Amino acid sequence: MEIKEMKKLLQLTDPRRTEFINRFQKSLNYYFNKNDITNRNNGESKTNPDGKDEPLRKADNRVSSNFHQLLVDQEAGYLATIPPAIDVEDDKLNEDIKATLGDNFNLRLNQLVVDAANAGVAWIHYWIDKDNQFRYGIVPPGQVTPIYSSDLDKKLLAVRRTYQELNPDTGKNYSVHEYWNDKTVTVFKSETSNYDNLLQMNDRFPIFDASTGNELGSSNVLEHHFGRIPFISFPKNKYERPDLFKYKGLIDVYDNVYNGFVNDVDDVQQVILVLTNYGGEDIDELMDTMKEYKAIKLDNIGTGDKSGLDKLTIDIPTEARNSLLDITKSDLFVEAQGIDPTDFATNNATGTAIKMLYSHLELKASMTESYFRDSLNELVRAIMQWLNVSDYEGRKINQKWTRTAIHNSLEDAQVISQVANYSSDESIAKANPIVDDWQEEMKNRRDDEVNRDGYSNPDNLNNLNGNEDD
Repeated sequence: MEIKEMKKLLQLTDPRRTEFINRFQKSLNYYFNKNDITNRNNGESKTNPDGKDEPLRKADNRVSSNFHQLLVDQEAGYLATIPPAIDVEDDKLNEDIKATLGDNFNLRLNQLVVDAANAGVAWIHYWIDKDNQFRYGIVPPGQVTPIYSSDLDKKLLAVRRTYQELNPDTGKNYSVHEYWNDKTVTVFKSETSNYDNLLQMNDRFPIFDASTGNELGSSNVLEHHFGRIPFISFPKNKYERPDLFKYKGLIDVYDNVYNGFVNDVDDVQQVILVLTNYGGEDIDELMDTMKEYKAIKLDNIGTGDKSGLDKLTIDIPTEARNSLLDITKSDLFVEAQGIDPTDFATNNATGTAIKMLYSHLELKASMTESYFRDSLNELVRAIMQWLNVSDYEGRKINQKWTRTAIHNSLEDAQVISQVANYSSDESIAKANPIVDDWQEEMKNRRDDEVNRDGYSNPDNLNNLNGNEDD
């Protein structure tokens, strides 16, 4: 791609990219407990009992509630604490795929759920490193602007990735713009968002002489040889809509009512005295007299005189506010399809009761899982392509997702024991409540059977070890 074409692409995609980043940043603000209530404090939650210049209304406390972070992490922990087991019906290939995904696959999947909840979609980029190893990483959603076909297939045609890098010579940041298609990546750079005459090629890829191995120079174009764009989207839902905007209004209502309550508690301590026919010289004399004598003097002009001391205070509608906070909080967890931690008030709950408590969260997590399954299949196929699996495009991929939830293990075990005689060993291993990795459990069971059979029947052990005499 030439500079002129890239400049046009950047200009056309900038409005969509800016809108996406603004929406994503709003979600991040609420995730990091910087709700709109704290805008006046630059995102900081803090109390301020003397924030207003009003006699009766001086308090201006602004403390945000961190419901959004709780709800997002709740789903991520429920869905992705235990990584899904991948089965391509080949034990050796299963182990290779698991090793390539890495020991921290569950942490990456957890981050993908968090990114998708905050941005509406998360992204993975994969590549082959200098040691010819398959690598993949999570790209911040704000860096990626996808370009799809306009037909019903909605095929990914290209990806624009824009991010900041530091120029060590000037100490200033500049923007890097990558353009990816199914064959190459082309890299440009600019110092401002005005691309006219400021967009340049970013020659970061060395060019070598194939016969001598000598470096001949550098280029801003690299062939990646994947045959597809090495970016995979993990959408949260059909419309790639962030979770926050389903319930942001309820969070704002809760913050306003809660902080108004706190303000009233502070302000109720401010008492204004109303004096009628005070007989002293000034207010300072009044305060000194009250401190010393616990009394004040008033002028009385006789019958019908209204001399006296009254006070102005603020009444707090406690019951109404408590009721509104409870209703708002309850509606919030319903709209967000989450679990209010205060609902775990009973002990020894049955499995059915626990499932009912998790029903809304399960519905949300199941929807996320359904979209993540296709994306994860695409990542596994890319790994199989790197492993030179001939049928990587058509091979069946099975995924077993495990939820992390409070459950009644005794009831689960009793159900398994009742159906054990009518179920396969694999099904029992998958459903076993004390087993995290069913494939490892199957391997351990086979090893145990070999050891037991060999101990009681030495001849069988010799046969299993390949020591049978001809």
